[in-house]
Amino acid sequence: TLKLHPKTTIDGVSTRLLAAGLGRTISPTTFLALKSTFAIGGLVLGALFGGAVAGAGGVLLLAIAAAGLGFIAPDFVVSSKARSRRDRIRAELPDALDLMAVSVEAGMGFDGAIAKLTEHMHGPLADEFGLTLGEIRIGESRQAALKKLADRTDTPELSSFVRSIIQADQLGISLGRILRVQATDSRLKRQAAAAVKEV
Repeated sequence: TLKLHPKTTIDGVSTRLLAAGLGRTISPTTFLALKSTFAIGGLVLGALFGGAVAGAGGVLLLAIAAAGLGFIAPDFVVSSKARSRRDRIRAELPDALDLMAVSVEAGMGFDGAIAKLTEHMHGPLADEFGLTLGEIRIGESRQAALKKLADRTDTPELSSFVRSIIQADQLGISLGRILRVQATDSRLKRQAAAAVKEV
């Protein structure tokens, strides 16, 4: 597939790595190479193990099964990291929006509020906002940088926040009020999700 659709594959892998917080640690091509290495390693181990345990008949079967497992194992790791990172972002969002609301209400601009957030909070959400602030500072429009933030994190609550901020910008609505509403909304959603888990 890499030869047939290099862009689609690289873009897809890149998006998944960013969602898992690995986008700046491992490149899509390195990840794809890793998958191939694991597949080859699985093939060799499967063949050796199959030969020792199941004789000639089991070699091919075990080698193919182990190669397949080796190939998909990195995807499982990335998906699992992305899931737990999304959960952390959801959990951190209400407090982050409260902090931003306080900053905006104290007279700071939106970019200043993000800077304040990255100073006082640590974790995946603060990292993502830091990246967004960096993009705005090098000339990206706020709208484009926020849309990238929503795409990278793939979290409904954060996407809803981004839509509200873009709308507030376009309609000239008070950012402080929007941030307060979003903070309350994401806190209620978090409590509802926690209640569902307990049931």
